Amino acid sequence: MALDKTTWAQVDEEGRLVLPASAISRFGLQPGARLRIEEETNSIRLHQPVTHLAKVYIEPTNRCNITCRTCMRNTWDEPLGMMSPTTFDRILEGLRTISPKPLVMFGGIGEPLFHPQTIEMVAKIKELGSEVELVTNGTLLTSTRSQQLVDAGLDTLWVSLDGASPESYADIRLGAALPEVLANLERFRPMRKGFYHPKPELGIAFVVMKRNIDDLPKVIAMGRSLGATRFSVSNVLPYSEEMRAETLYDRTLKDIAYLSSVWLPTLSLPKMDINASTRDAFFGALNSGCSIIFAGNRWSGANDTCTFVESGATAIGWDGSVSPCPPLLHNHVSYLRSRKRTSQRHIIGSVAQRELLDLWNDPAYVAYRERLQGFGFPPCTFCGGCEMLDSNEEDCLGNGSPACGGCLWAQGVIQCP
Repeated sequence: MALDKTTWAQVDEEGRLVLPASAISRFGLQPGARLRIEEETNSIRLHQPVTHLAKVYIEPTNRCNITCRTCMRNTWDEPLGMMSPTTFDRILEGLRTISPKPLVMFGGIGEPLFHPQTIEMVAKIKELGSEVELVTNGTLLTSTRSQQLVDAGLDTLWVSLDGASPESYADIRLGAALPEVLANLERFRPMRKGFYHPKPELGIAFVVMKRNIDDLPKVIAMGRSLGATRFSVSNVLPYSEEMRAETLYDRTLKDIAYLSSVWLPTLSLPKMDINASTRDAFFGALNSGCSIIFAGNRWSGANDTCTFVESGATAIGWDGSVSPCPPLLHNHVSYLRSRKRTSQRHIIGSVAQRELLDLWNDPAYVAYRERLQGFGFPPCTFCGGCEMLDSNEEDCLGNGSPACGGCLWAQGVIQCP
């Protein structure tokens, strides 16, 4: 007989909602915390408070051993470096003071395993009790490193695979070979601990574009054959003129305006087999101009929603700089439709000068997260006709840097593992 895993909240005699202790602990709900409420048809959604630090991105280095067509590093002029032991120790001290412990993701712009001490960093953070994930291109996943990651207690290993054939993979990830990466993963798989739920879990990250969209089902099948249990698919964010022609979301950006409308008709669809008999009708319904609810869940996803604020995240660069998100760690150029955008990095401070929690609780940073949760920015992603879009320093509503109206992460178009 299946066990009932339902947890319950209660309303006390004074009409106050009382949450279970497990939820209070998990989401760091302290007295006085403010939770944004979102009312849906048959439910109320409580967003975790912006004061709860739940995820920390750590960039061990912004150097990499290969060159990818899709990478931010192709169009920037940023200093390259490796995180020093002193900087990491400061991060470790900061994490030690946080309860509950946040999830730590080793990633950023660069290859984490290119840093000689990354696996040691993973082990030290695991000793604190944090869940730890790492994203890699898989080329440096030698037998020794694989065993070290397992022994360090890594919870999830994300591997970027942007092609299902040696040719399509090498066309995007210049200097890497798919057969070698797959051989590394085949060797890694039996090293993991556990039988039914082996650790680390394996995740596959795929950046989709015109040149590789047909490979997506094959990459998922390939990942499943390797034991992958998690898949993350993102559109490409073009950092170069070449990548502008590869995007798959031109109509999507226009539709965001309609999906944001409260007057949009709602279409509720059931689960069904998608085959030759149903495919055209099903996708025709999806493109009907309605807001889609699929099997009781909103299909269109959230618009004007900062995924980094919603997940309680902050990002720390290789030099100790703290930023609201990985995209804001570095100055870079990207394209939104036909406009070239210059995004200036936004740094709250450095762990070398201030404690991590002190930076997280900085009043200006808290106010910025609150503004992001309400998304008080103009609709730049589907408006796109103003010269203010050419940078993230100011917008037409008077917001200063960083102005996030043109952020494609906030529209669910780009996503990180």
